[in-house]
Amino acid sequence: MQTTKVIDHIVKWLSDYCDQAGMTGFTVGVSGGVDSAVTSTLCARTGKSVLALNMPIYQATDQVTLAYEHIRWLEATYDNVKGVDVNLTSAFKAVEETLPAEIQDGLSMANSRSRLRMLTLYAFSTHYRMLVAGTGNKVEDFGVGFYTKYGDGGVDLSPIADLVKSEVYLLGRELGILEDIIAVPPTDGLWEDGRTDESQIGASYDELEWAMSHPLDAGNELTPRQKEVLVIYKGYQSANRHKMMPIPVCKIPDDLK
Repeated sequence: MQTTKVIDHIVKWLSDYCDQAGMTGFTVGVSGGVDSAVTSTLCARTGKSVLALNMPIYQATDQVTLAYEHIRWLEATYDNVKGVDVNLTSAFKAVEETLPAEIQDGLSMANSRSRLRMLTLYAFSTHYRMLVAGTGNKVEDFGVGFYTKYGDGGVDLSPIADLVKSEVYLLGRELGILEDIIAVPPTDGLWEDGRTDESQIGASYDELEWAMSHPLDAGNELTPRQKEVLVIYKGYQSANRHKMMPIPVCKIPDDLK
């Protein structure tokens, strides 16, 4: 991959889109992971105003620290970036106190965390006339659908969604992202136990990238682990297909109108 040229292409795409939309810049949620670090840095390179939001909810200390360190690095490197710390723990506690206890299973509340962050990003972006930049990569957004619908999937544009995870790492190193962020195991930050993406999915991003590029109906020459990864990949892709498709609209026949 021509990393420098890819960076320049994305930065120009972001800048052009922002101009065409008549907006002032970008709002980005910074999690402490490489995807949000790369996305926020690409936005910063446009020269337009960028709000980098750190939005902890019962967050693991290491994740908060990495997010904070990246935001401080952005502010020191780009004078068009402003970091904002919004601790959403008390707001999320209010959600927990309001919703019926019987619906508060692990997944529903993890997704509620993500949607609370989306609400916060849009509150800032609306006030400052900015675009919310998504941080999802191609494996998450179009491979296994590993994101929250109307949570981290609720964005205005997706600058890195055509890059698989290994390519995001290449951009991260070229952009000078902190090595601690590049080295940390990917996590969605939605669980109090700090579980990683790999532990949730059952496969690494390298394995999922392989599955995305492998014919799903070819299996005779595969190792047992490769067969297992394909089963995992196809299972997620099938279950999460509704996230990757346009919202279905019930079309009314003309003779019924």
